Amino acid sequence: MGGVARRVLIVEDDRFLRKAAEATLRQRGYAVVTAADGEEALQRAAADAPDLILLDLIMPKLQGFEVLRRLKEDAGTAGIPVIVLSNLGQEHDVERAMAGGAVAYFIKSNISLQDLAREVAKALGGPDR
Repeated sequence: MGGVARRVLIVEDDRFLRKAAEATLRQRGYAVVTAADGEEALQRAAADAPDLILLDLIMPKLQGFEVLRRLKEDAGTAGIPVIVLSNLGQEHDVERAMAGGAVAYFIKSNISLQDLAREVAKALGGPDR
């Protein structure tokens, strides 16, 4: 696959955080697509076939848990790894996301953009740049 950039879908309703994460990942050579709500997330996942999805849980239109459930039920998107990024830090929220098929769960306030980029690289099985 050589020169093909890995594609990451960022699903985040906070415009500032979405743009910051997008810029950080683009600097590291990823192709980035974004969605600002749950409905757009499902459309983008189906249309753009990302290699990884960063998913917020509290969003307009469709909540993240519902987006995760639908992604995992759809044969076309079920195999895409999902990393949850949320302000929800309760143990039951983490357990629910992991049980729903997420590969990792991070509290937004506890992870830097550099750490996030490292986790994306790890989830995609590539070297951290």
